[in-house]
Amino acid sequence: MKDTRPLLLRSGTDFPPLRRRRTRILQVNLGYLCNLSCVHCHVNAGPTRTEQMSREVVEQVIAVLDQGQVKVLDLTGGAPEMNPHFRDLVRAARARGVTVIDRCNLTIVLEDGYQDLPEFLAEQGVQVVASLPCYLEDNVNQQRGKGVYADSIEAIRRLNAVGYGADERLPLDLVYNPVGAHLPPPQAALEADYKRELDQRFGIRFNQLLTITNMPISRFGAVLLAQGAFNDYMQLLRDNHNVANLGAVMCRDTLSVDYRGYLYDCDFNQMLDLPQGGGQRHPHLSELLAADKDGEAVFVADHCFGCTAGAGSSCGGALE
Repeated sequence: MKDTRPLLLRSGTDFPPLRRRRTRILQVNLGYLCNLSCVHCHVNAGPTRTEQMSREVVEQVIAVLDQGQVKVLDLTGGAPEMNPHFRDLVRAARARGVTVIDRCNLTIVLEDGYQDLPEFLAEQGVQVVASLPCYLEDNVNQQRGKGVYADSIEAIRRLNAVGYGADERLPLDLVYNPVGAHLPPPQAALEADYKRELDQRFGIRFNQLLTITNMPISRFGAVLLAQGAFNDYMQLLRDNHNVANLGAVMCRDTLSVDYRGYLYDCDFNQMLDLPQGGGQRHPHLSELLAADKDGEAVFVADHCFGCTAGAGSSCGGALE
């Protein structure tokens, strides 16, 4: 697979410098194992990946939560639920009053051994952020594989059945990614389309739609290179750079943790192996037990234009 990393780390990026604020969200990647292999996946996750966070590192995550500074634990993967310590970590975080987000691919709910996930997540009051890159079947199957759309709809039905999307304590947000090399449409208008179409077709409900720009890294970056579209896409991101989004980008108050416990300024930097703070060494989760990272420089490069282009993009959707 072709790698966009050397192109993104060209000498002297002109992306504006950023500094971190106090860490409020800890986004933890529990491993790259997944039951799907999606075209747009910036993690390059899939069924053959073996990387998983160990019990020792999970205990370090819990120790950081014990300090009381982190308010949100954002669990991602791969399919985070496939990590054998997923449920223990969720229980530990909720017992400490920490909000937990599960970034769910939906189809995992139908896999053997995971069919009780809706009940578990509801019991723990976990917020679910689920990938559904379009409300049209062909577009979803094109990105995520044949049959994934039907499985995703069934999974949402099962989440709805335990209260997700209706009970205010159980929010269910869906994530949209563009199919190709273009920016997402306006989030509010697309959310209205999703709600209308999914209700009329299937009678299913959700809370918010989060639009996320495809990053020119990992699997999607390789597709851009193979299609000869990388330079054009990067120019699109640059041409739509919005300075107003700089104050709200997620790297300001979110720390990303990989399955080994190493720290990064964001999930995308993690996939590019760009250490938090921009130094040569990889800071470790254990360092948060001594001091936070507020005030430190964010490691920026050309891919960062993906977060500020247009309405902006983060793991929480559009920034505007």
